[in-house]
Amino acid sequence: MAMKTTLNLDDALLRSAKKIAAERGTTLTSVVEEALRAVVNPRDRRSARQRFRWVVVSGSELPTADLADRKALYDIMERRH
Repeated sequence: MAMKTTLNLDDALLRSAKKIAAERGTTLTSVVEEALRAVVNPRDRRSARQRFRWVVVSGSELPTADLADRKALYDIMERRH
């Protein structure tokens, strides 16, 4: 069940919320509900869920650095830039 209500929101905050809704392809209501849930029940993992997109790139070879060796990792990163 949903309840209609009227809120007075800061103009910039409302613009930001509308932008987020458009980027997600959802409604302003959904964005406001998600934000309210995060405040009302901060332990609710559903409200804190973030979208994550995997980025896949093709490479010619597998990395050869020891991931526990910070210096080796920095050396590899600096060579590529």
